[in-house]
Amino acid sequence: MVYFCGIRNFEPMIYRILLILLPFMSLGQSSFFEHADSLHRGRVFGVSSGIGAVWAGSIIGLADVWYSQYPKVPWHTFDDSREWMQMDKAGHIYTANKISLLTGDFYLWSGFNNKQAAWAGFGVGMGYQFSIEMLDAYNAGWGFSWSDMGANTLGSTLYLGQQLAWKEQRILLKFSARPTNYAAYRPEVMGSTFAERLLKDYNGQTYWLSASPGSFKKNSKFPEWLCFSVGYSVDEKLVGNKDFYVGFDYPKPANGSPSVGVPIEFNAQRQFLFSLDIDFSKLPIKRPWLRALVKQLNYLKIPFPALVITGNKVGGSWMYF
Repeated sequence: MVYFCGIRNFEPMIYRILLILLPFMSLGQSSFFEHADSLHRGRVFGVSSGIGAVWAGSIIGLADVWYSQYPKVPWHTFDDSREWMQMDKAGHIYTANKISLLTGDFYLWSGFNNKQAAWAGFGVGMGYQFSIEMLDAYNAGWGFSWSDMGANTLGSTLYLGQQLAWKEQRILLKFSARPTNYAAYRPEVMGSTFAERLLKDYNGQTYWLSASPGSFKKNSKFPEWLCFSVGYSVDEKLVGNKDFYVGFDYPKPANGSPSVGVPIEFNAQRQFLFSLDIDFSKLPIKRPWLRALVKQLNYLKIPFPALVITGNKVGGSWMYF
């Protein structure tokens, strides 16, 4: 199942948005944004209820709105491990990681110790993704994907391992997106509107891994908030299981003559990018409410100049989104 390609991708976004809103309901209380010194039952109840409500509501909504359009079949598997040059797997890694991270952060805020919060985050990240896969498993259009579950496990484990080892996230996963012209050749698959193209066109999506050398060495002079970032994307990828595609351009005809399509070939290639980034959780912000708000920017990669390697070609961008 593809998480950042299609309508079904909104459920992890809704999950994050609703959970992010929880701590901002009492902006006037500074202590509200600080972690509880001991188990705070009110916070635990609020966080757990919010997670449960969003989890159940999104699954019920998906089953009714999206999956109801396709016939139900017995449980079955589907191997999509070689499609889209694994861009969808990068989406699974990212989504599972962020759900685990956000859940763990809220349980830390509720007074759980680091180990308890880390395992709670891991469990919710894996459990939620597994429930989505089970919907796929009984749907004729897809199936249970072991490669998806492998990617989900990798994303949640990346969170868990760092939290147990360092009690913080030093290696960050981030996401960026920009519109491309490729969707015009397959709008039914890659989107026909601006919003759809941002979600469905993998050519415009990039998944990043950011880390700061200053986070790995005590008393380092390198600022912890400044990161080096490695990105992964694709170019000219228009079909999930094929790297070659022929589309047609239709130039404006002259003198009222019929428009004739001009064939254009697309050869998909992987892209690797190198750039700078910011870890917003490490910025020296003193106000708890502002620090909590700014930290949420870590879900996205900030535009910076980037070195872009596409196949065997090396290029660059003064400001890459």
